[in-house]
Parts: sequence; structure tokens; C-alpha cells
Amino acid sequence: MSVYDYKVNEISGEEVSLSKYKGKVLLIVNTATECGLAPQLEDLEKLYQTYKEQGLVVLGFPSNQFMNQEPREGEEIANFCQKNYGVSFQLHEKILVNGKNADPLYQYLTSETGNKKIKWNFTKFLIGRDGEIIKRFGSTTQPKKMETDIAEAVANG
Repeated sequence: MSVYDYKVNEISGEEVSLSKYKGKVLLIVNTATECGLAPQLEDLEKLYQTYKEQGLVVLGFPSNQFMNQEPREGEEIANFCQKNYGVSFQLHEKILVNGKNADPLYQYLTSETGNKKIKWNFTKFLIGRDGEIIKRFGSTTQPKKMETDIAEAVANG
């Protein structure tokens, strides 16, 4: 199994297979627009702009699972993120990231990283071009602190 075996719904509701990103480096992040960490969206966008030509794809997965910090729905989330943080990377429908009803992708990500539940918004998973998890970063890890790992991942390919 790898991330490529999963299907997700983009913010528009369209179901897509993550296999469409084969050969790319993925940064998967659970987001929330009302979280105190939401300014990370701007820094994630900067990383995306810096490395997208080298194969980085940032995938945001809004979740309302932590203190109801994602009250928006669908395109309203995308519009808010674009207007306030300049986000152009792909956002998805709101999901659960923990528990028995967690999205299957997040069940996989957490099981592959030691069955540690997602503690908060903005937990980040760096996925290599082969679909395997390179590293998990906690919520408070600032995107710029991940840049060395991202640069290394995009260089390997």
C-alpha cells in the first residue's frame, strides 16, 4: 500500500485518485482556517511556489475535528484561504483525521507513522516520489523548518 492507493474528494466534490500524483513529492496537511496556526497556510504556499516546478504538490485537508476551528464548507474554505493566505495549492473536502470514522487516507498515514493520532491542525506528512512516507511533522513545525527535507525529496527523482 501507498498513498497512491487512496481516493479523496477535492474541494469541488470531485473524487480523484492520489495515483494522479505518482512521481511527485507530496506534502499532506490537515488544515483549519480559524486555528491559531492558520498563518502556516501562507508559508505552505511559499514552499509550494518554490518547489512546484521541481515536483512538489501540497494537498490541504480541512478538518473541523479540533475545537471546531474549520466552520466553513467547500468553496468557502478555498476562497478564504486564497483571499487571506494566497493559497493556490489543492484543497479537499472537510474530513475527519482521527477515530474510527477518519478518512481512509489518514488512517493509513497514522498507521504508517506509529499509530500516533493527529494531535492538532497542521500535522504534515512528506511523501516521496515513490508514494512512501518520508517524514511526519507536528502541528507547530513551521513550514520553513521542513524546507531542507522538501528540497532533498524533490532532488531525489
